[in-house]
Amino acid sequence: MDEFKNAVHHFKSAAASPVKEKYVLQLYIAGSTPRSQRAVINVRRLCQEALKDICDLQVIDIFQQPHLAKDEQILAVPTLIKKLPIPKRIFIGDMSDTTAILDSLDPC
Repeated sequence: MDEFKNAVHHFKSAAASPVKEKYVLQLYIAGSTPRSQRAVINVRRLCQEALKDICDLQVIDIFQQPHLAKDEQILAVPTLIKKLPIPKRIFIGDMSDTTAILDSLDPC
């Protein structure tokens, strides 16, 4: 837990600039499976604690919107895609390693 808090602090320090770019994240899930639910909880927590006010999270259920998964060529779920700011990043799994995700978001 301390590792996540340290990563949040480091991320906020690195991202502290007068112009904050909005993060656009898309989380692809498959229904309400336990793995999908964990991914949603983990990513929402990350958005609330580290990306507060600069995050637009879209949760997309591939059963309800399969065309969106096809457009993004989603092969596994849960999958988190950081659309903006570029470069695009893709994370696969239940998003439990939020520290690694945070480190890969490139706030600079």
